[in-house]
Amino acid sequence: MTRKEIAALACKELEIIYPDIDCTLNYEKPYELMFAARLAAQCTDARVNIVTKTLFKKYPTLESFANADLQELEQDVKPCGFYHTKALSLKTMASQLIENFGGEVPSTMEELLTLSGIGRKTANLMLGDVFKKPAIVTDTHCIRITGRLGLTDNKEPAKVEKDLIKLIPPEISSHFCHQTVQFGRDICRARNPKCGECTLSYFCRYNKNNQGGV
Repeated sequence: MTRKEIAALACKELEIIYPDIDCTLNYEKPYELMFAARLAAQCTDARVNIVTKTLFKKYPTLESFANADLQELEQDVKPCGFYHTKALSLKTMASQLIENFGGEVPSTMEELLTLSGIGRKTANLMLGDVFKKPAIVTDTHCIRITGRLGLTDNKEPAKVEKDLIKLIPPEISSHFCHQTVQFGRDICRARNPKCGECTLSYFCRYNKNNQGGV
């Protein structure tokens, strides 16, 4: 099968399993999703959701983040790890959004990448979830699963993104990435993937090479 054919099968099967999947980070305002995604770097979404439940009440506006005492903000986000860097990013992002974008989250990749601590992964998340634009969010689950399926031979997020743009229909690209995240948590785990329970195994390169998985 060609990569295009494999991609079509993957989209079909994942839609059957996770038709209503959405981003697992909790937020109400667009910038809250961006802040939560920044905190989620090398941290679980579940832990971030616990932290932001209190954080977004304590700092209800961009102005409150921009004016926050940095050391106090560091303690507020400490459970997410790398709290010095993350707290500074949130405070700086809040100021940048106010000063450069009138308090609104920008809607282009180029503008999003000007914000403190924001890379293509988070920028694509914002474009897909907030602005409903085509977007490929290459998190670790997406990279692992699409690699195992044979949709890409790359490990670098930007290169995987370029590969998948050619294969995944743009109108479902963001949804597809959310599906791979949940699929990675449930079935296609980094260690001991559940190949015997996987409905994608019949066209999976990893499963074929490992004769049913390990």
